[in-house]
Amino acid sequence: MSHAVVGLSVNIDHVATIRQARRTYEPDPVWAAVEAQLGGADGITIHLREDRRHIQDADVGRVQSACHVRVNLEMAATDEMVAIACRQRPHMAMLVPEGRQEVTTEGGLDVAGQLAELGPTVTRLRDAGIATSVFIDAVIAQINAAASIGVDVCEVHTGPYAHAFDAAGGDLACEAVAVELKKIREAGQRIRTAKMRFNAGHALNYRNVQPIAEMTGLGELHIGHAIVSRAVFVGIRAAVAEMKRLIGRAADH
Repeated sequence: MSHAVVGLSVNIDHVATIRQARRTYEPDPVWAAVEAQLGGADGITIHLREDRRHIQDADVGRVQSACHVRVNLEMAATDEMVAIACRQRPHMAMLVPEGRQEVTTEGGLDVAGQLAELGPTVTRLRDAGIATSVFIDAVIAQINAAASIGVDVCEVHTGPYAHAFDAAGGDLACEAVAVELKKIREAGQRIRTAKMRFNAGHALNYRNVQPIAEMTGLGELHIGHAIVSRAVFVGIRAAVAEMKRLIGRAADH
């Protein structure tokens, strides 16, 4: 059975992580964005964190200028970040939880518990012509909450699945893996029923991506660390092209 090919938005944050380790000008995330596009990326994702640990303010406009594909700006739902988004006008703003001590985003945004704060944020972004996305766990209550405030896209957190897959040595017959896949699948169905777009991402790599990419109605995968890690050895263009091939094969299953 053939499905529509799922898009790939490549997160280039960790190219900037290497640059910031030396506080220098290289490697330039703009070059990474260009190379990712040449490898077939359908979008570029950058996360401007409050502590500026990797992507810097100036990178946002520079990356947008270099891109002929969609730019997704990950951000906390703070006044500062919303103001930056409204000024820069990315194609999409993805609201994520953010903690200063975390290595990377550790879980989904609690939309249901923050409706009073997030509702006006979504409205402000929409009024600026920016599509809004929320990064959430595969929980129906969170999906319903996102729909209630007019979110355009829900990106389902695939971290629990990826961790179960790794613990099982990649055995898809393992019950823990099957449970996590079922949660994501059911979340995707609910997202589409609520007339929102269904995206997914977090901790996906070259070994575990295909069972997610095969899901009906999935629009786009957001993958960063695995691609940048592979790029150390083969280059960003080749690393992106290989991920695109894996996603394309999944569409034919």
